[in-house]
Amino acid sequence: MTLWELAQVNVATPSAPLTSPELAWFTDALEAVNAVADAAPGFRWRLQTEDGDATALRVFDDDDDDMIINMSVWASLESLGDFVYRDPTHVAVLRQRRRSFPRMAEAHQTLWWVPVGYRPTVADAEERLSRLRDLGPTADAFTFQQPFPAPDAIDPALIDTGWLCRA
Repeated sequence: MTLWELAQVNVATPSAPLTSPELAWFTDALEAVNAVADAAPGFRWRLQTEDGDATALRVFDDDDDDMIINMSVWASLESLGDFVYRDPTHVAVLRQRRRSFPRMAEAHQTLWWVPVGYRPTVADAEERLSRLRDLGPTADAFTFQQPFPAPDAIDPALIDTGWLCRA
């Protein structure tokens, strides 16, 4: 049994307000995508307000007030990957994202390991995304393309306890 779960964050800035007709395809799909995520094998938690999503949250003390966040925790890299890249409801949204979400100049998504039961904060997510942007993929903040194993899968002699102690 592992002592770790996988946290993920991704951010995006829509090309128009979420209430605009241009973003209706996205906002109309949110409830269904979130329901599929909530029921997916390996899903543990997602950031949300009482509205059931996180689109109303303003994050990252950024000049970009329109930036939206998606943050969740999963049992494993495989369970998150199955949802992101194999679930038809989610894949349909991914295929359309370029319509209304311009490519960001910096990394917009990162993954990191958290102790089982820990629920990351927006500040945690901002720190991990900044780390990825500054250092590239490391055991502290990585990507699907360059993943790192959970700490309990690593030889304990190789662990830098400085990052291991921070969730």
